[in-house]
Amino acid sequence: MNRIGFYLSGQQPVERVLPLLAKAARQQGERLAVIAGDAALRERLSRALWEERPADFLAHGMAGEPHAERQPLLICETCDAANGATTAILADGVWREEAQSFARVLLLFDDGAREAARPAWRNFDAREGLEREFWELENGKWTRKL
Repeated sequence: MNRIGFYLSGQQPVERVLPLLAKAARQQGERLAVIAGDAALRERLSRALWEERPADFLAHGMAGEPHAERQPLLICETCDAANGATTAILADGVWREEAQSFARVLLLFDDGAREAARPAWRNFDAREGLEREFWELENGKWTRKL
C-alpha cells in the first residue's frame, strides 16, 4: 500500500457517498474492491450504485457471483478481490490489515465511527513512503483536510 485515505462522511450514510467515490476512482481507470463485512450493507451498496446516481452508470458485481473477475467494481466481504482491484474502499469503516495488499485504500466512516478510525490513522504515523490523506464531506463535496 502506498496511499491511504480516510473519508469522513459526516451524517451521510455510506450508500449515499460510495457512488461519488466510486465514480471518481473509475474515472481514473482504477479497478475497485468495495469491502463490507455485513451482507445487508453489501446489498444496500449494490442497490445504491444502481439507483443513487442513475446517470452515472457504475458497472459492478458481487464477489462469488459469475464473472466476478471481470467486474471493474466488485463488492466483497473480505479483501480477497477476484477482479484484480488495485484500490479498496472499506465501506463499513473497519480497518483490516489485509487491505495493505492494495495500492490504495479508502477507509470510509461516518461521525459515529470517528473515534474507531483514530487508531487506524495513528497506526500509520511513522510509516515512510505512504501518502496519508484525510477528507471530509462538506456540502456534497469531498474537501481535503490533511
